[in-house]
Amino acid sequence: MSTNTSFEQNQNLTGAPSPEELEAAQAANEADAIDALPALQAELAALKAKNTELADNYLRAKAEAENARRRADEEITKARKFAVESFAESLLPVTDSLEAGLLLKDASAQQIREGTEATLKQLKSALERNKVMAIEPATGTRFDPHQHQAISMVPLPPDSTQEANSVVSVLQKGYLIADRVLRPALVTVAAPK
Repeated sequence: MSTNTSFEQNQNLTGAPSPEELEAAQAANEADAIDALPALQAELAALKAKNTELADNYLRAKAEAENARRRADEEITKARKFAVESFAESLLPVTDSLEAGLLLKDASAQQIREGTEATLKQLKSALERNKVMAIEPATGTRFDPHQHQAISMVPLPPDSTQEANSVVSVLQKGYLIADRVLRPALVTVAAPK
């Protein structure tokens, strides 16, 4: 027994806890855990409520984004539809003028010319209202491959002051629609000397 007692004393001297100390520490830990349980349960309940709130906010935001995308798609569809409608509406007076001109059986050449000029003026006005503008470069304008299409290159007379790669003549007008080339102007270009 004395061996056992001296062993226990040695253990206590080495700093290792005795079984009573271990039991006391475990009891203290259990008491602390029991005391902390209500606080932990309250924290868990708060976290669950916050999680539910965040999930609800996420679903609402997702639904709102989907609704915004759907509304944007509808607006784009309407814009396309009404843009064509507006353009067609501006062409109706031109159609009316052409039909009225065809109804005249005994029109003179002068009347036909005047009617055609008035109808062309209506058509140009309708195109301009819808941002369709003519590309008709002046002679000597620098050739622009973005707006012009060269059909041929022509040699210039030796005494010409016109620069090479400039427009000599326009064979067919081009057209822009809101700064986008609808059809390039067909031009002849001055050849290098």
